[in-house]
Amino acid sequence: MTATTPERRAGALTWALRLVGAVLLAVMGWLHLDLWFDGYRNIDVIGPAFLLNAIAGFGLAVLLLVAPRRLVWLAAALGALTALGTLAGLLLSTTVGLFGFVESTAAPLWWESFWVELAAVVVLAVLAVEARPRRR
Repeated sequence: MTATTPERRAGALTWALRLVGAVLLAVMGWLHLDLWFDGYRNIDVIGPAFLLNAIAGFGLAVLLLVAPRRLVWLAAALGALTALGTLAGLLLSTTVGLFGFVESTAAPLWWESFWVELAAVVVLAVLAVEARPRRR
């Protein structure tokens, strides 16, 4: 049995969201790894958190691409929650401070991080809803 046009469109949309979401997660990981190498590794708590975020970003990007169709929603939800937590950490560190560290919007890659993390939350949340299992 061949897929109907709406089913094909839904499959194409899911794959497009998977690819965009994976790229956003990988970029998020790269930004944190770059900042970690640039000196954030020397900041207590923040340094290890940046390294963990880099590993999580790359790992979740791969997971999103290799997950079987029935588990894509879960990989997307994990990615969205990770990006949301990262975004919350960025905003907290800029407003009230986080673990004794206060960031500034003038910091290197602050705006890039903000936009990538925000886009990742949106794209991955949409993917999680789009790819969720449907009852028959």
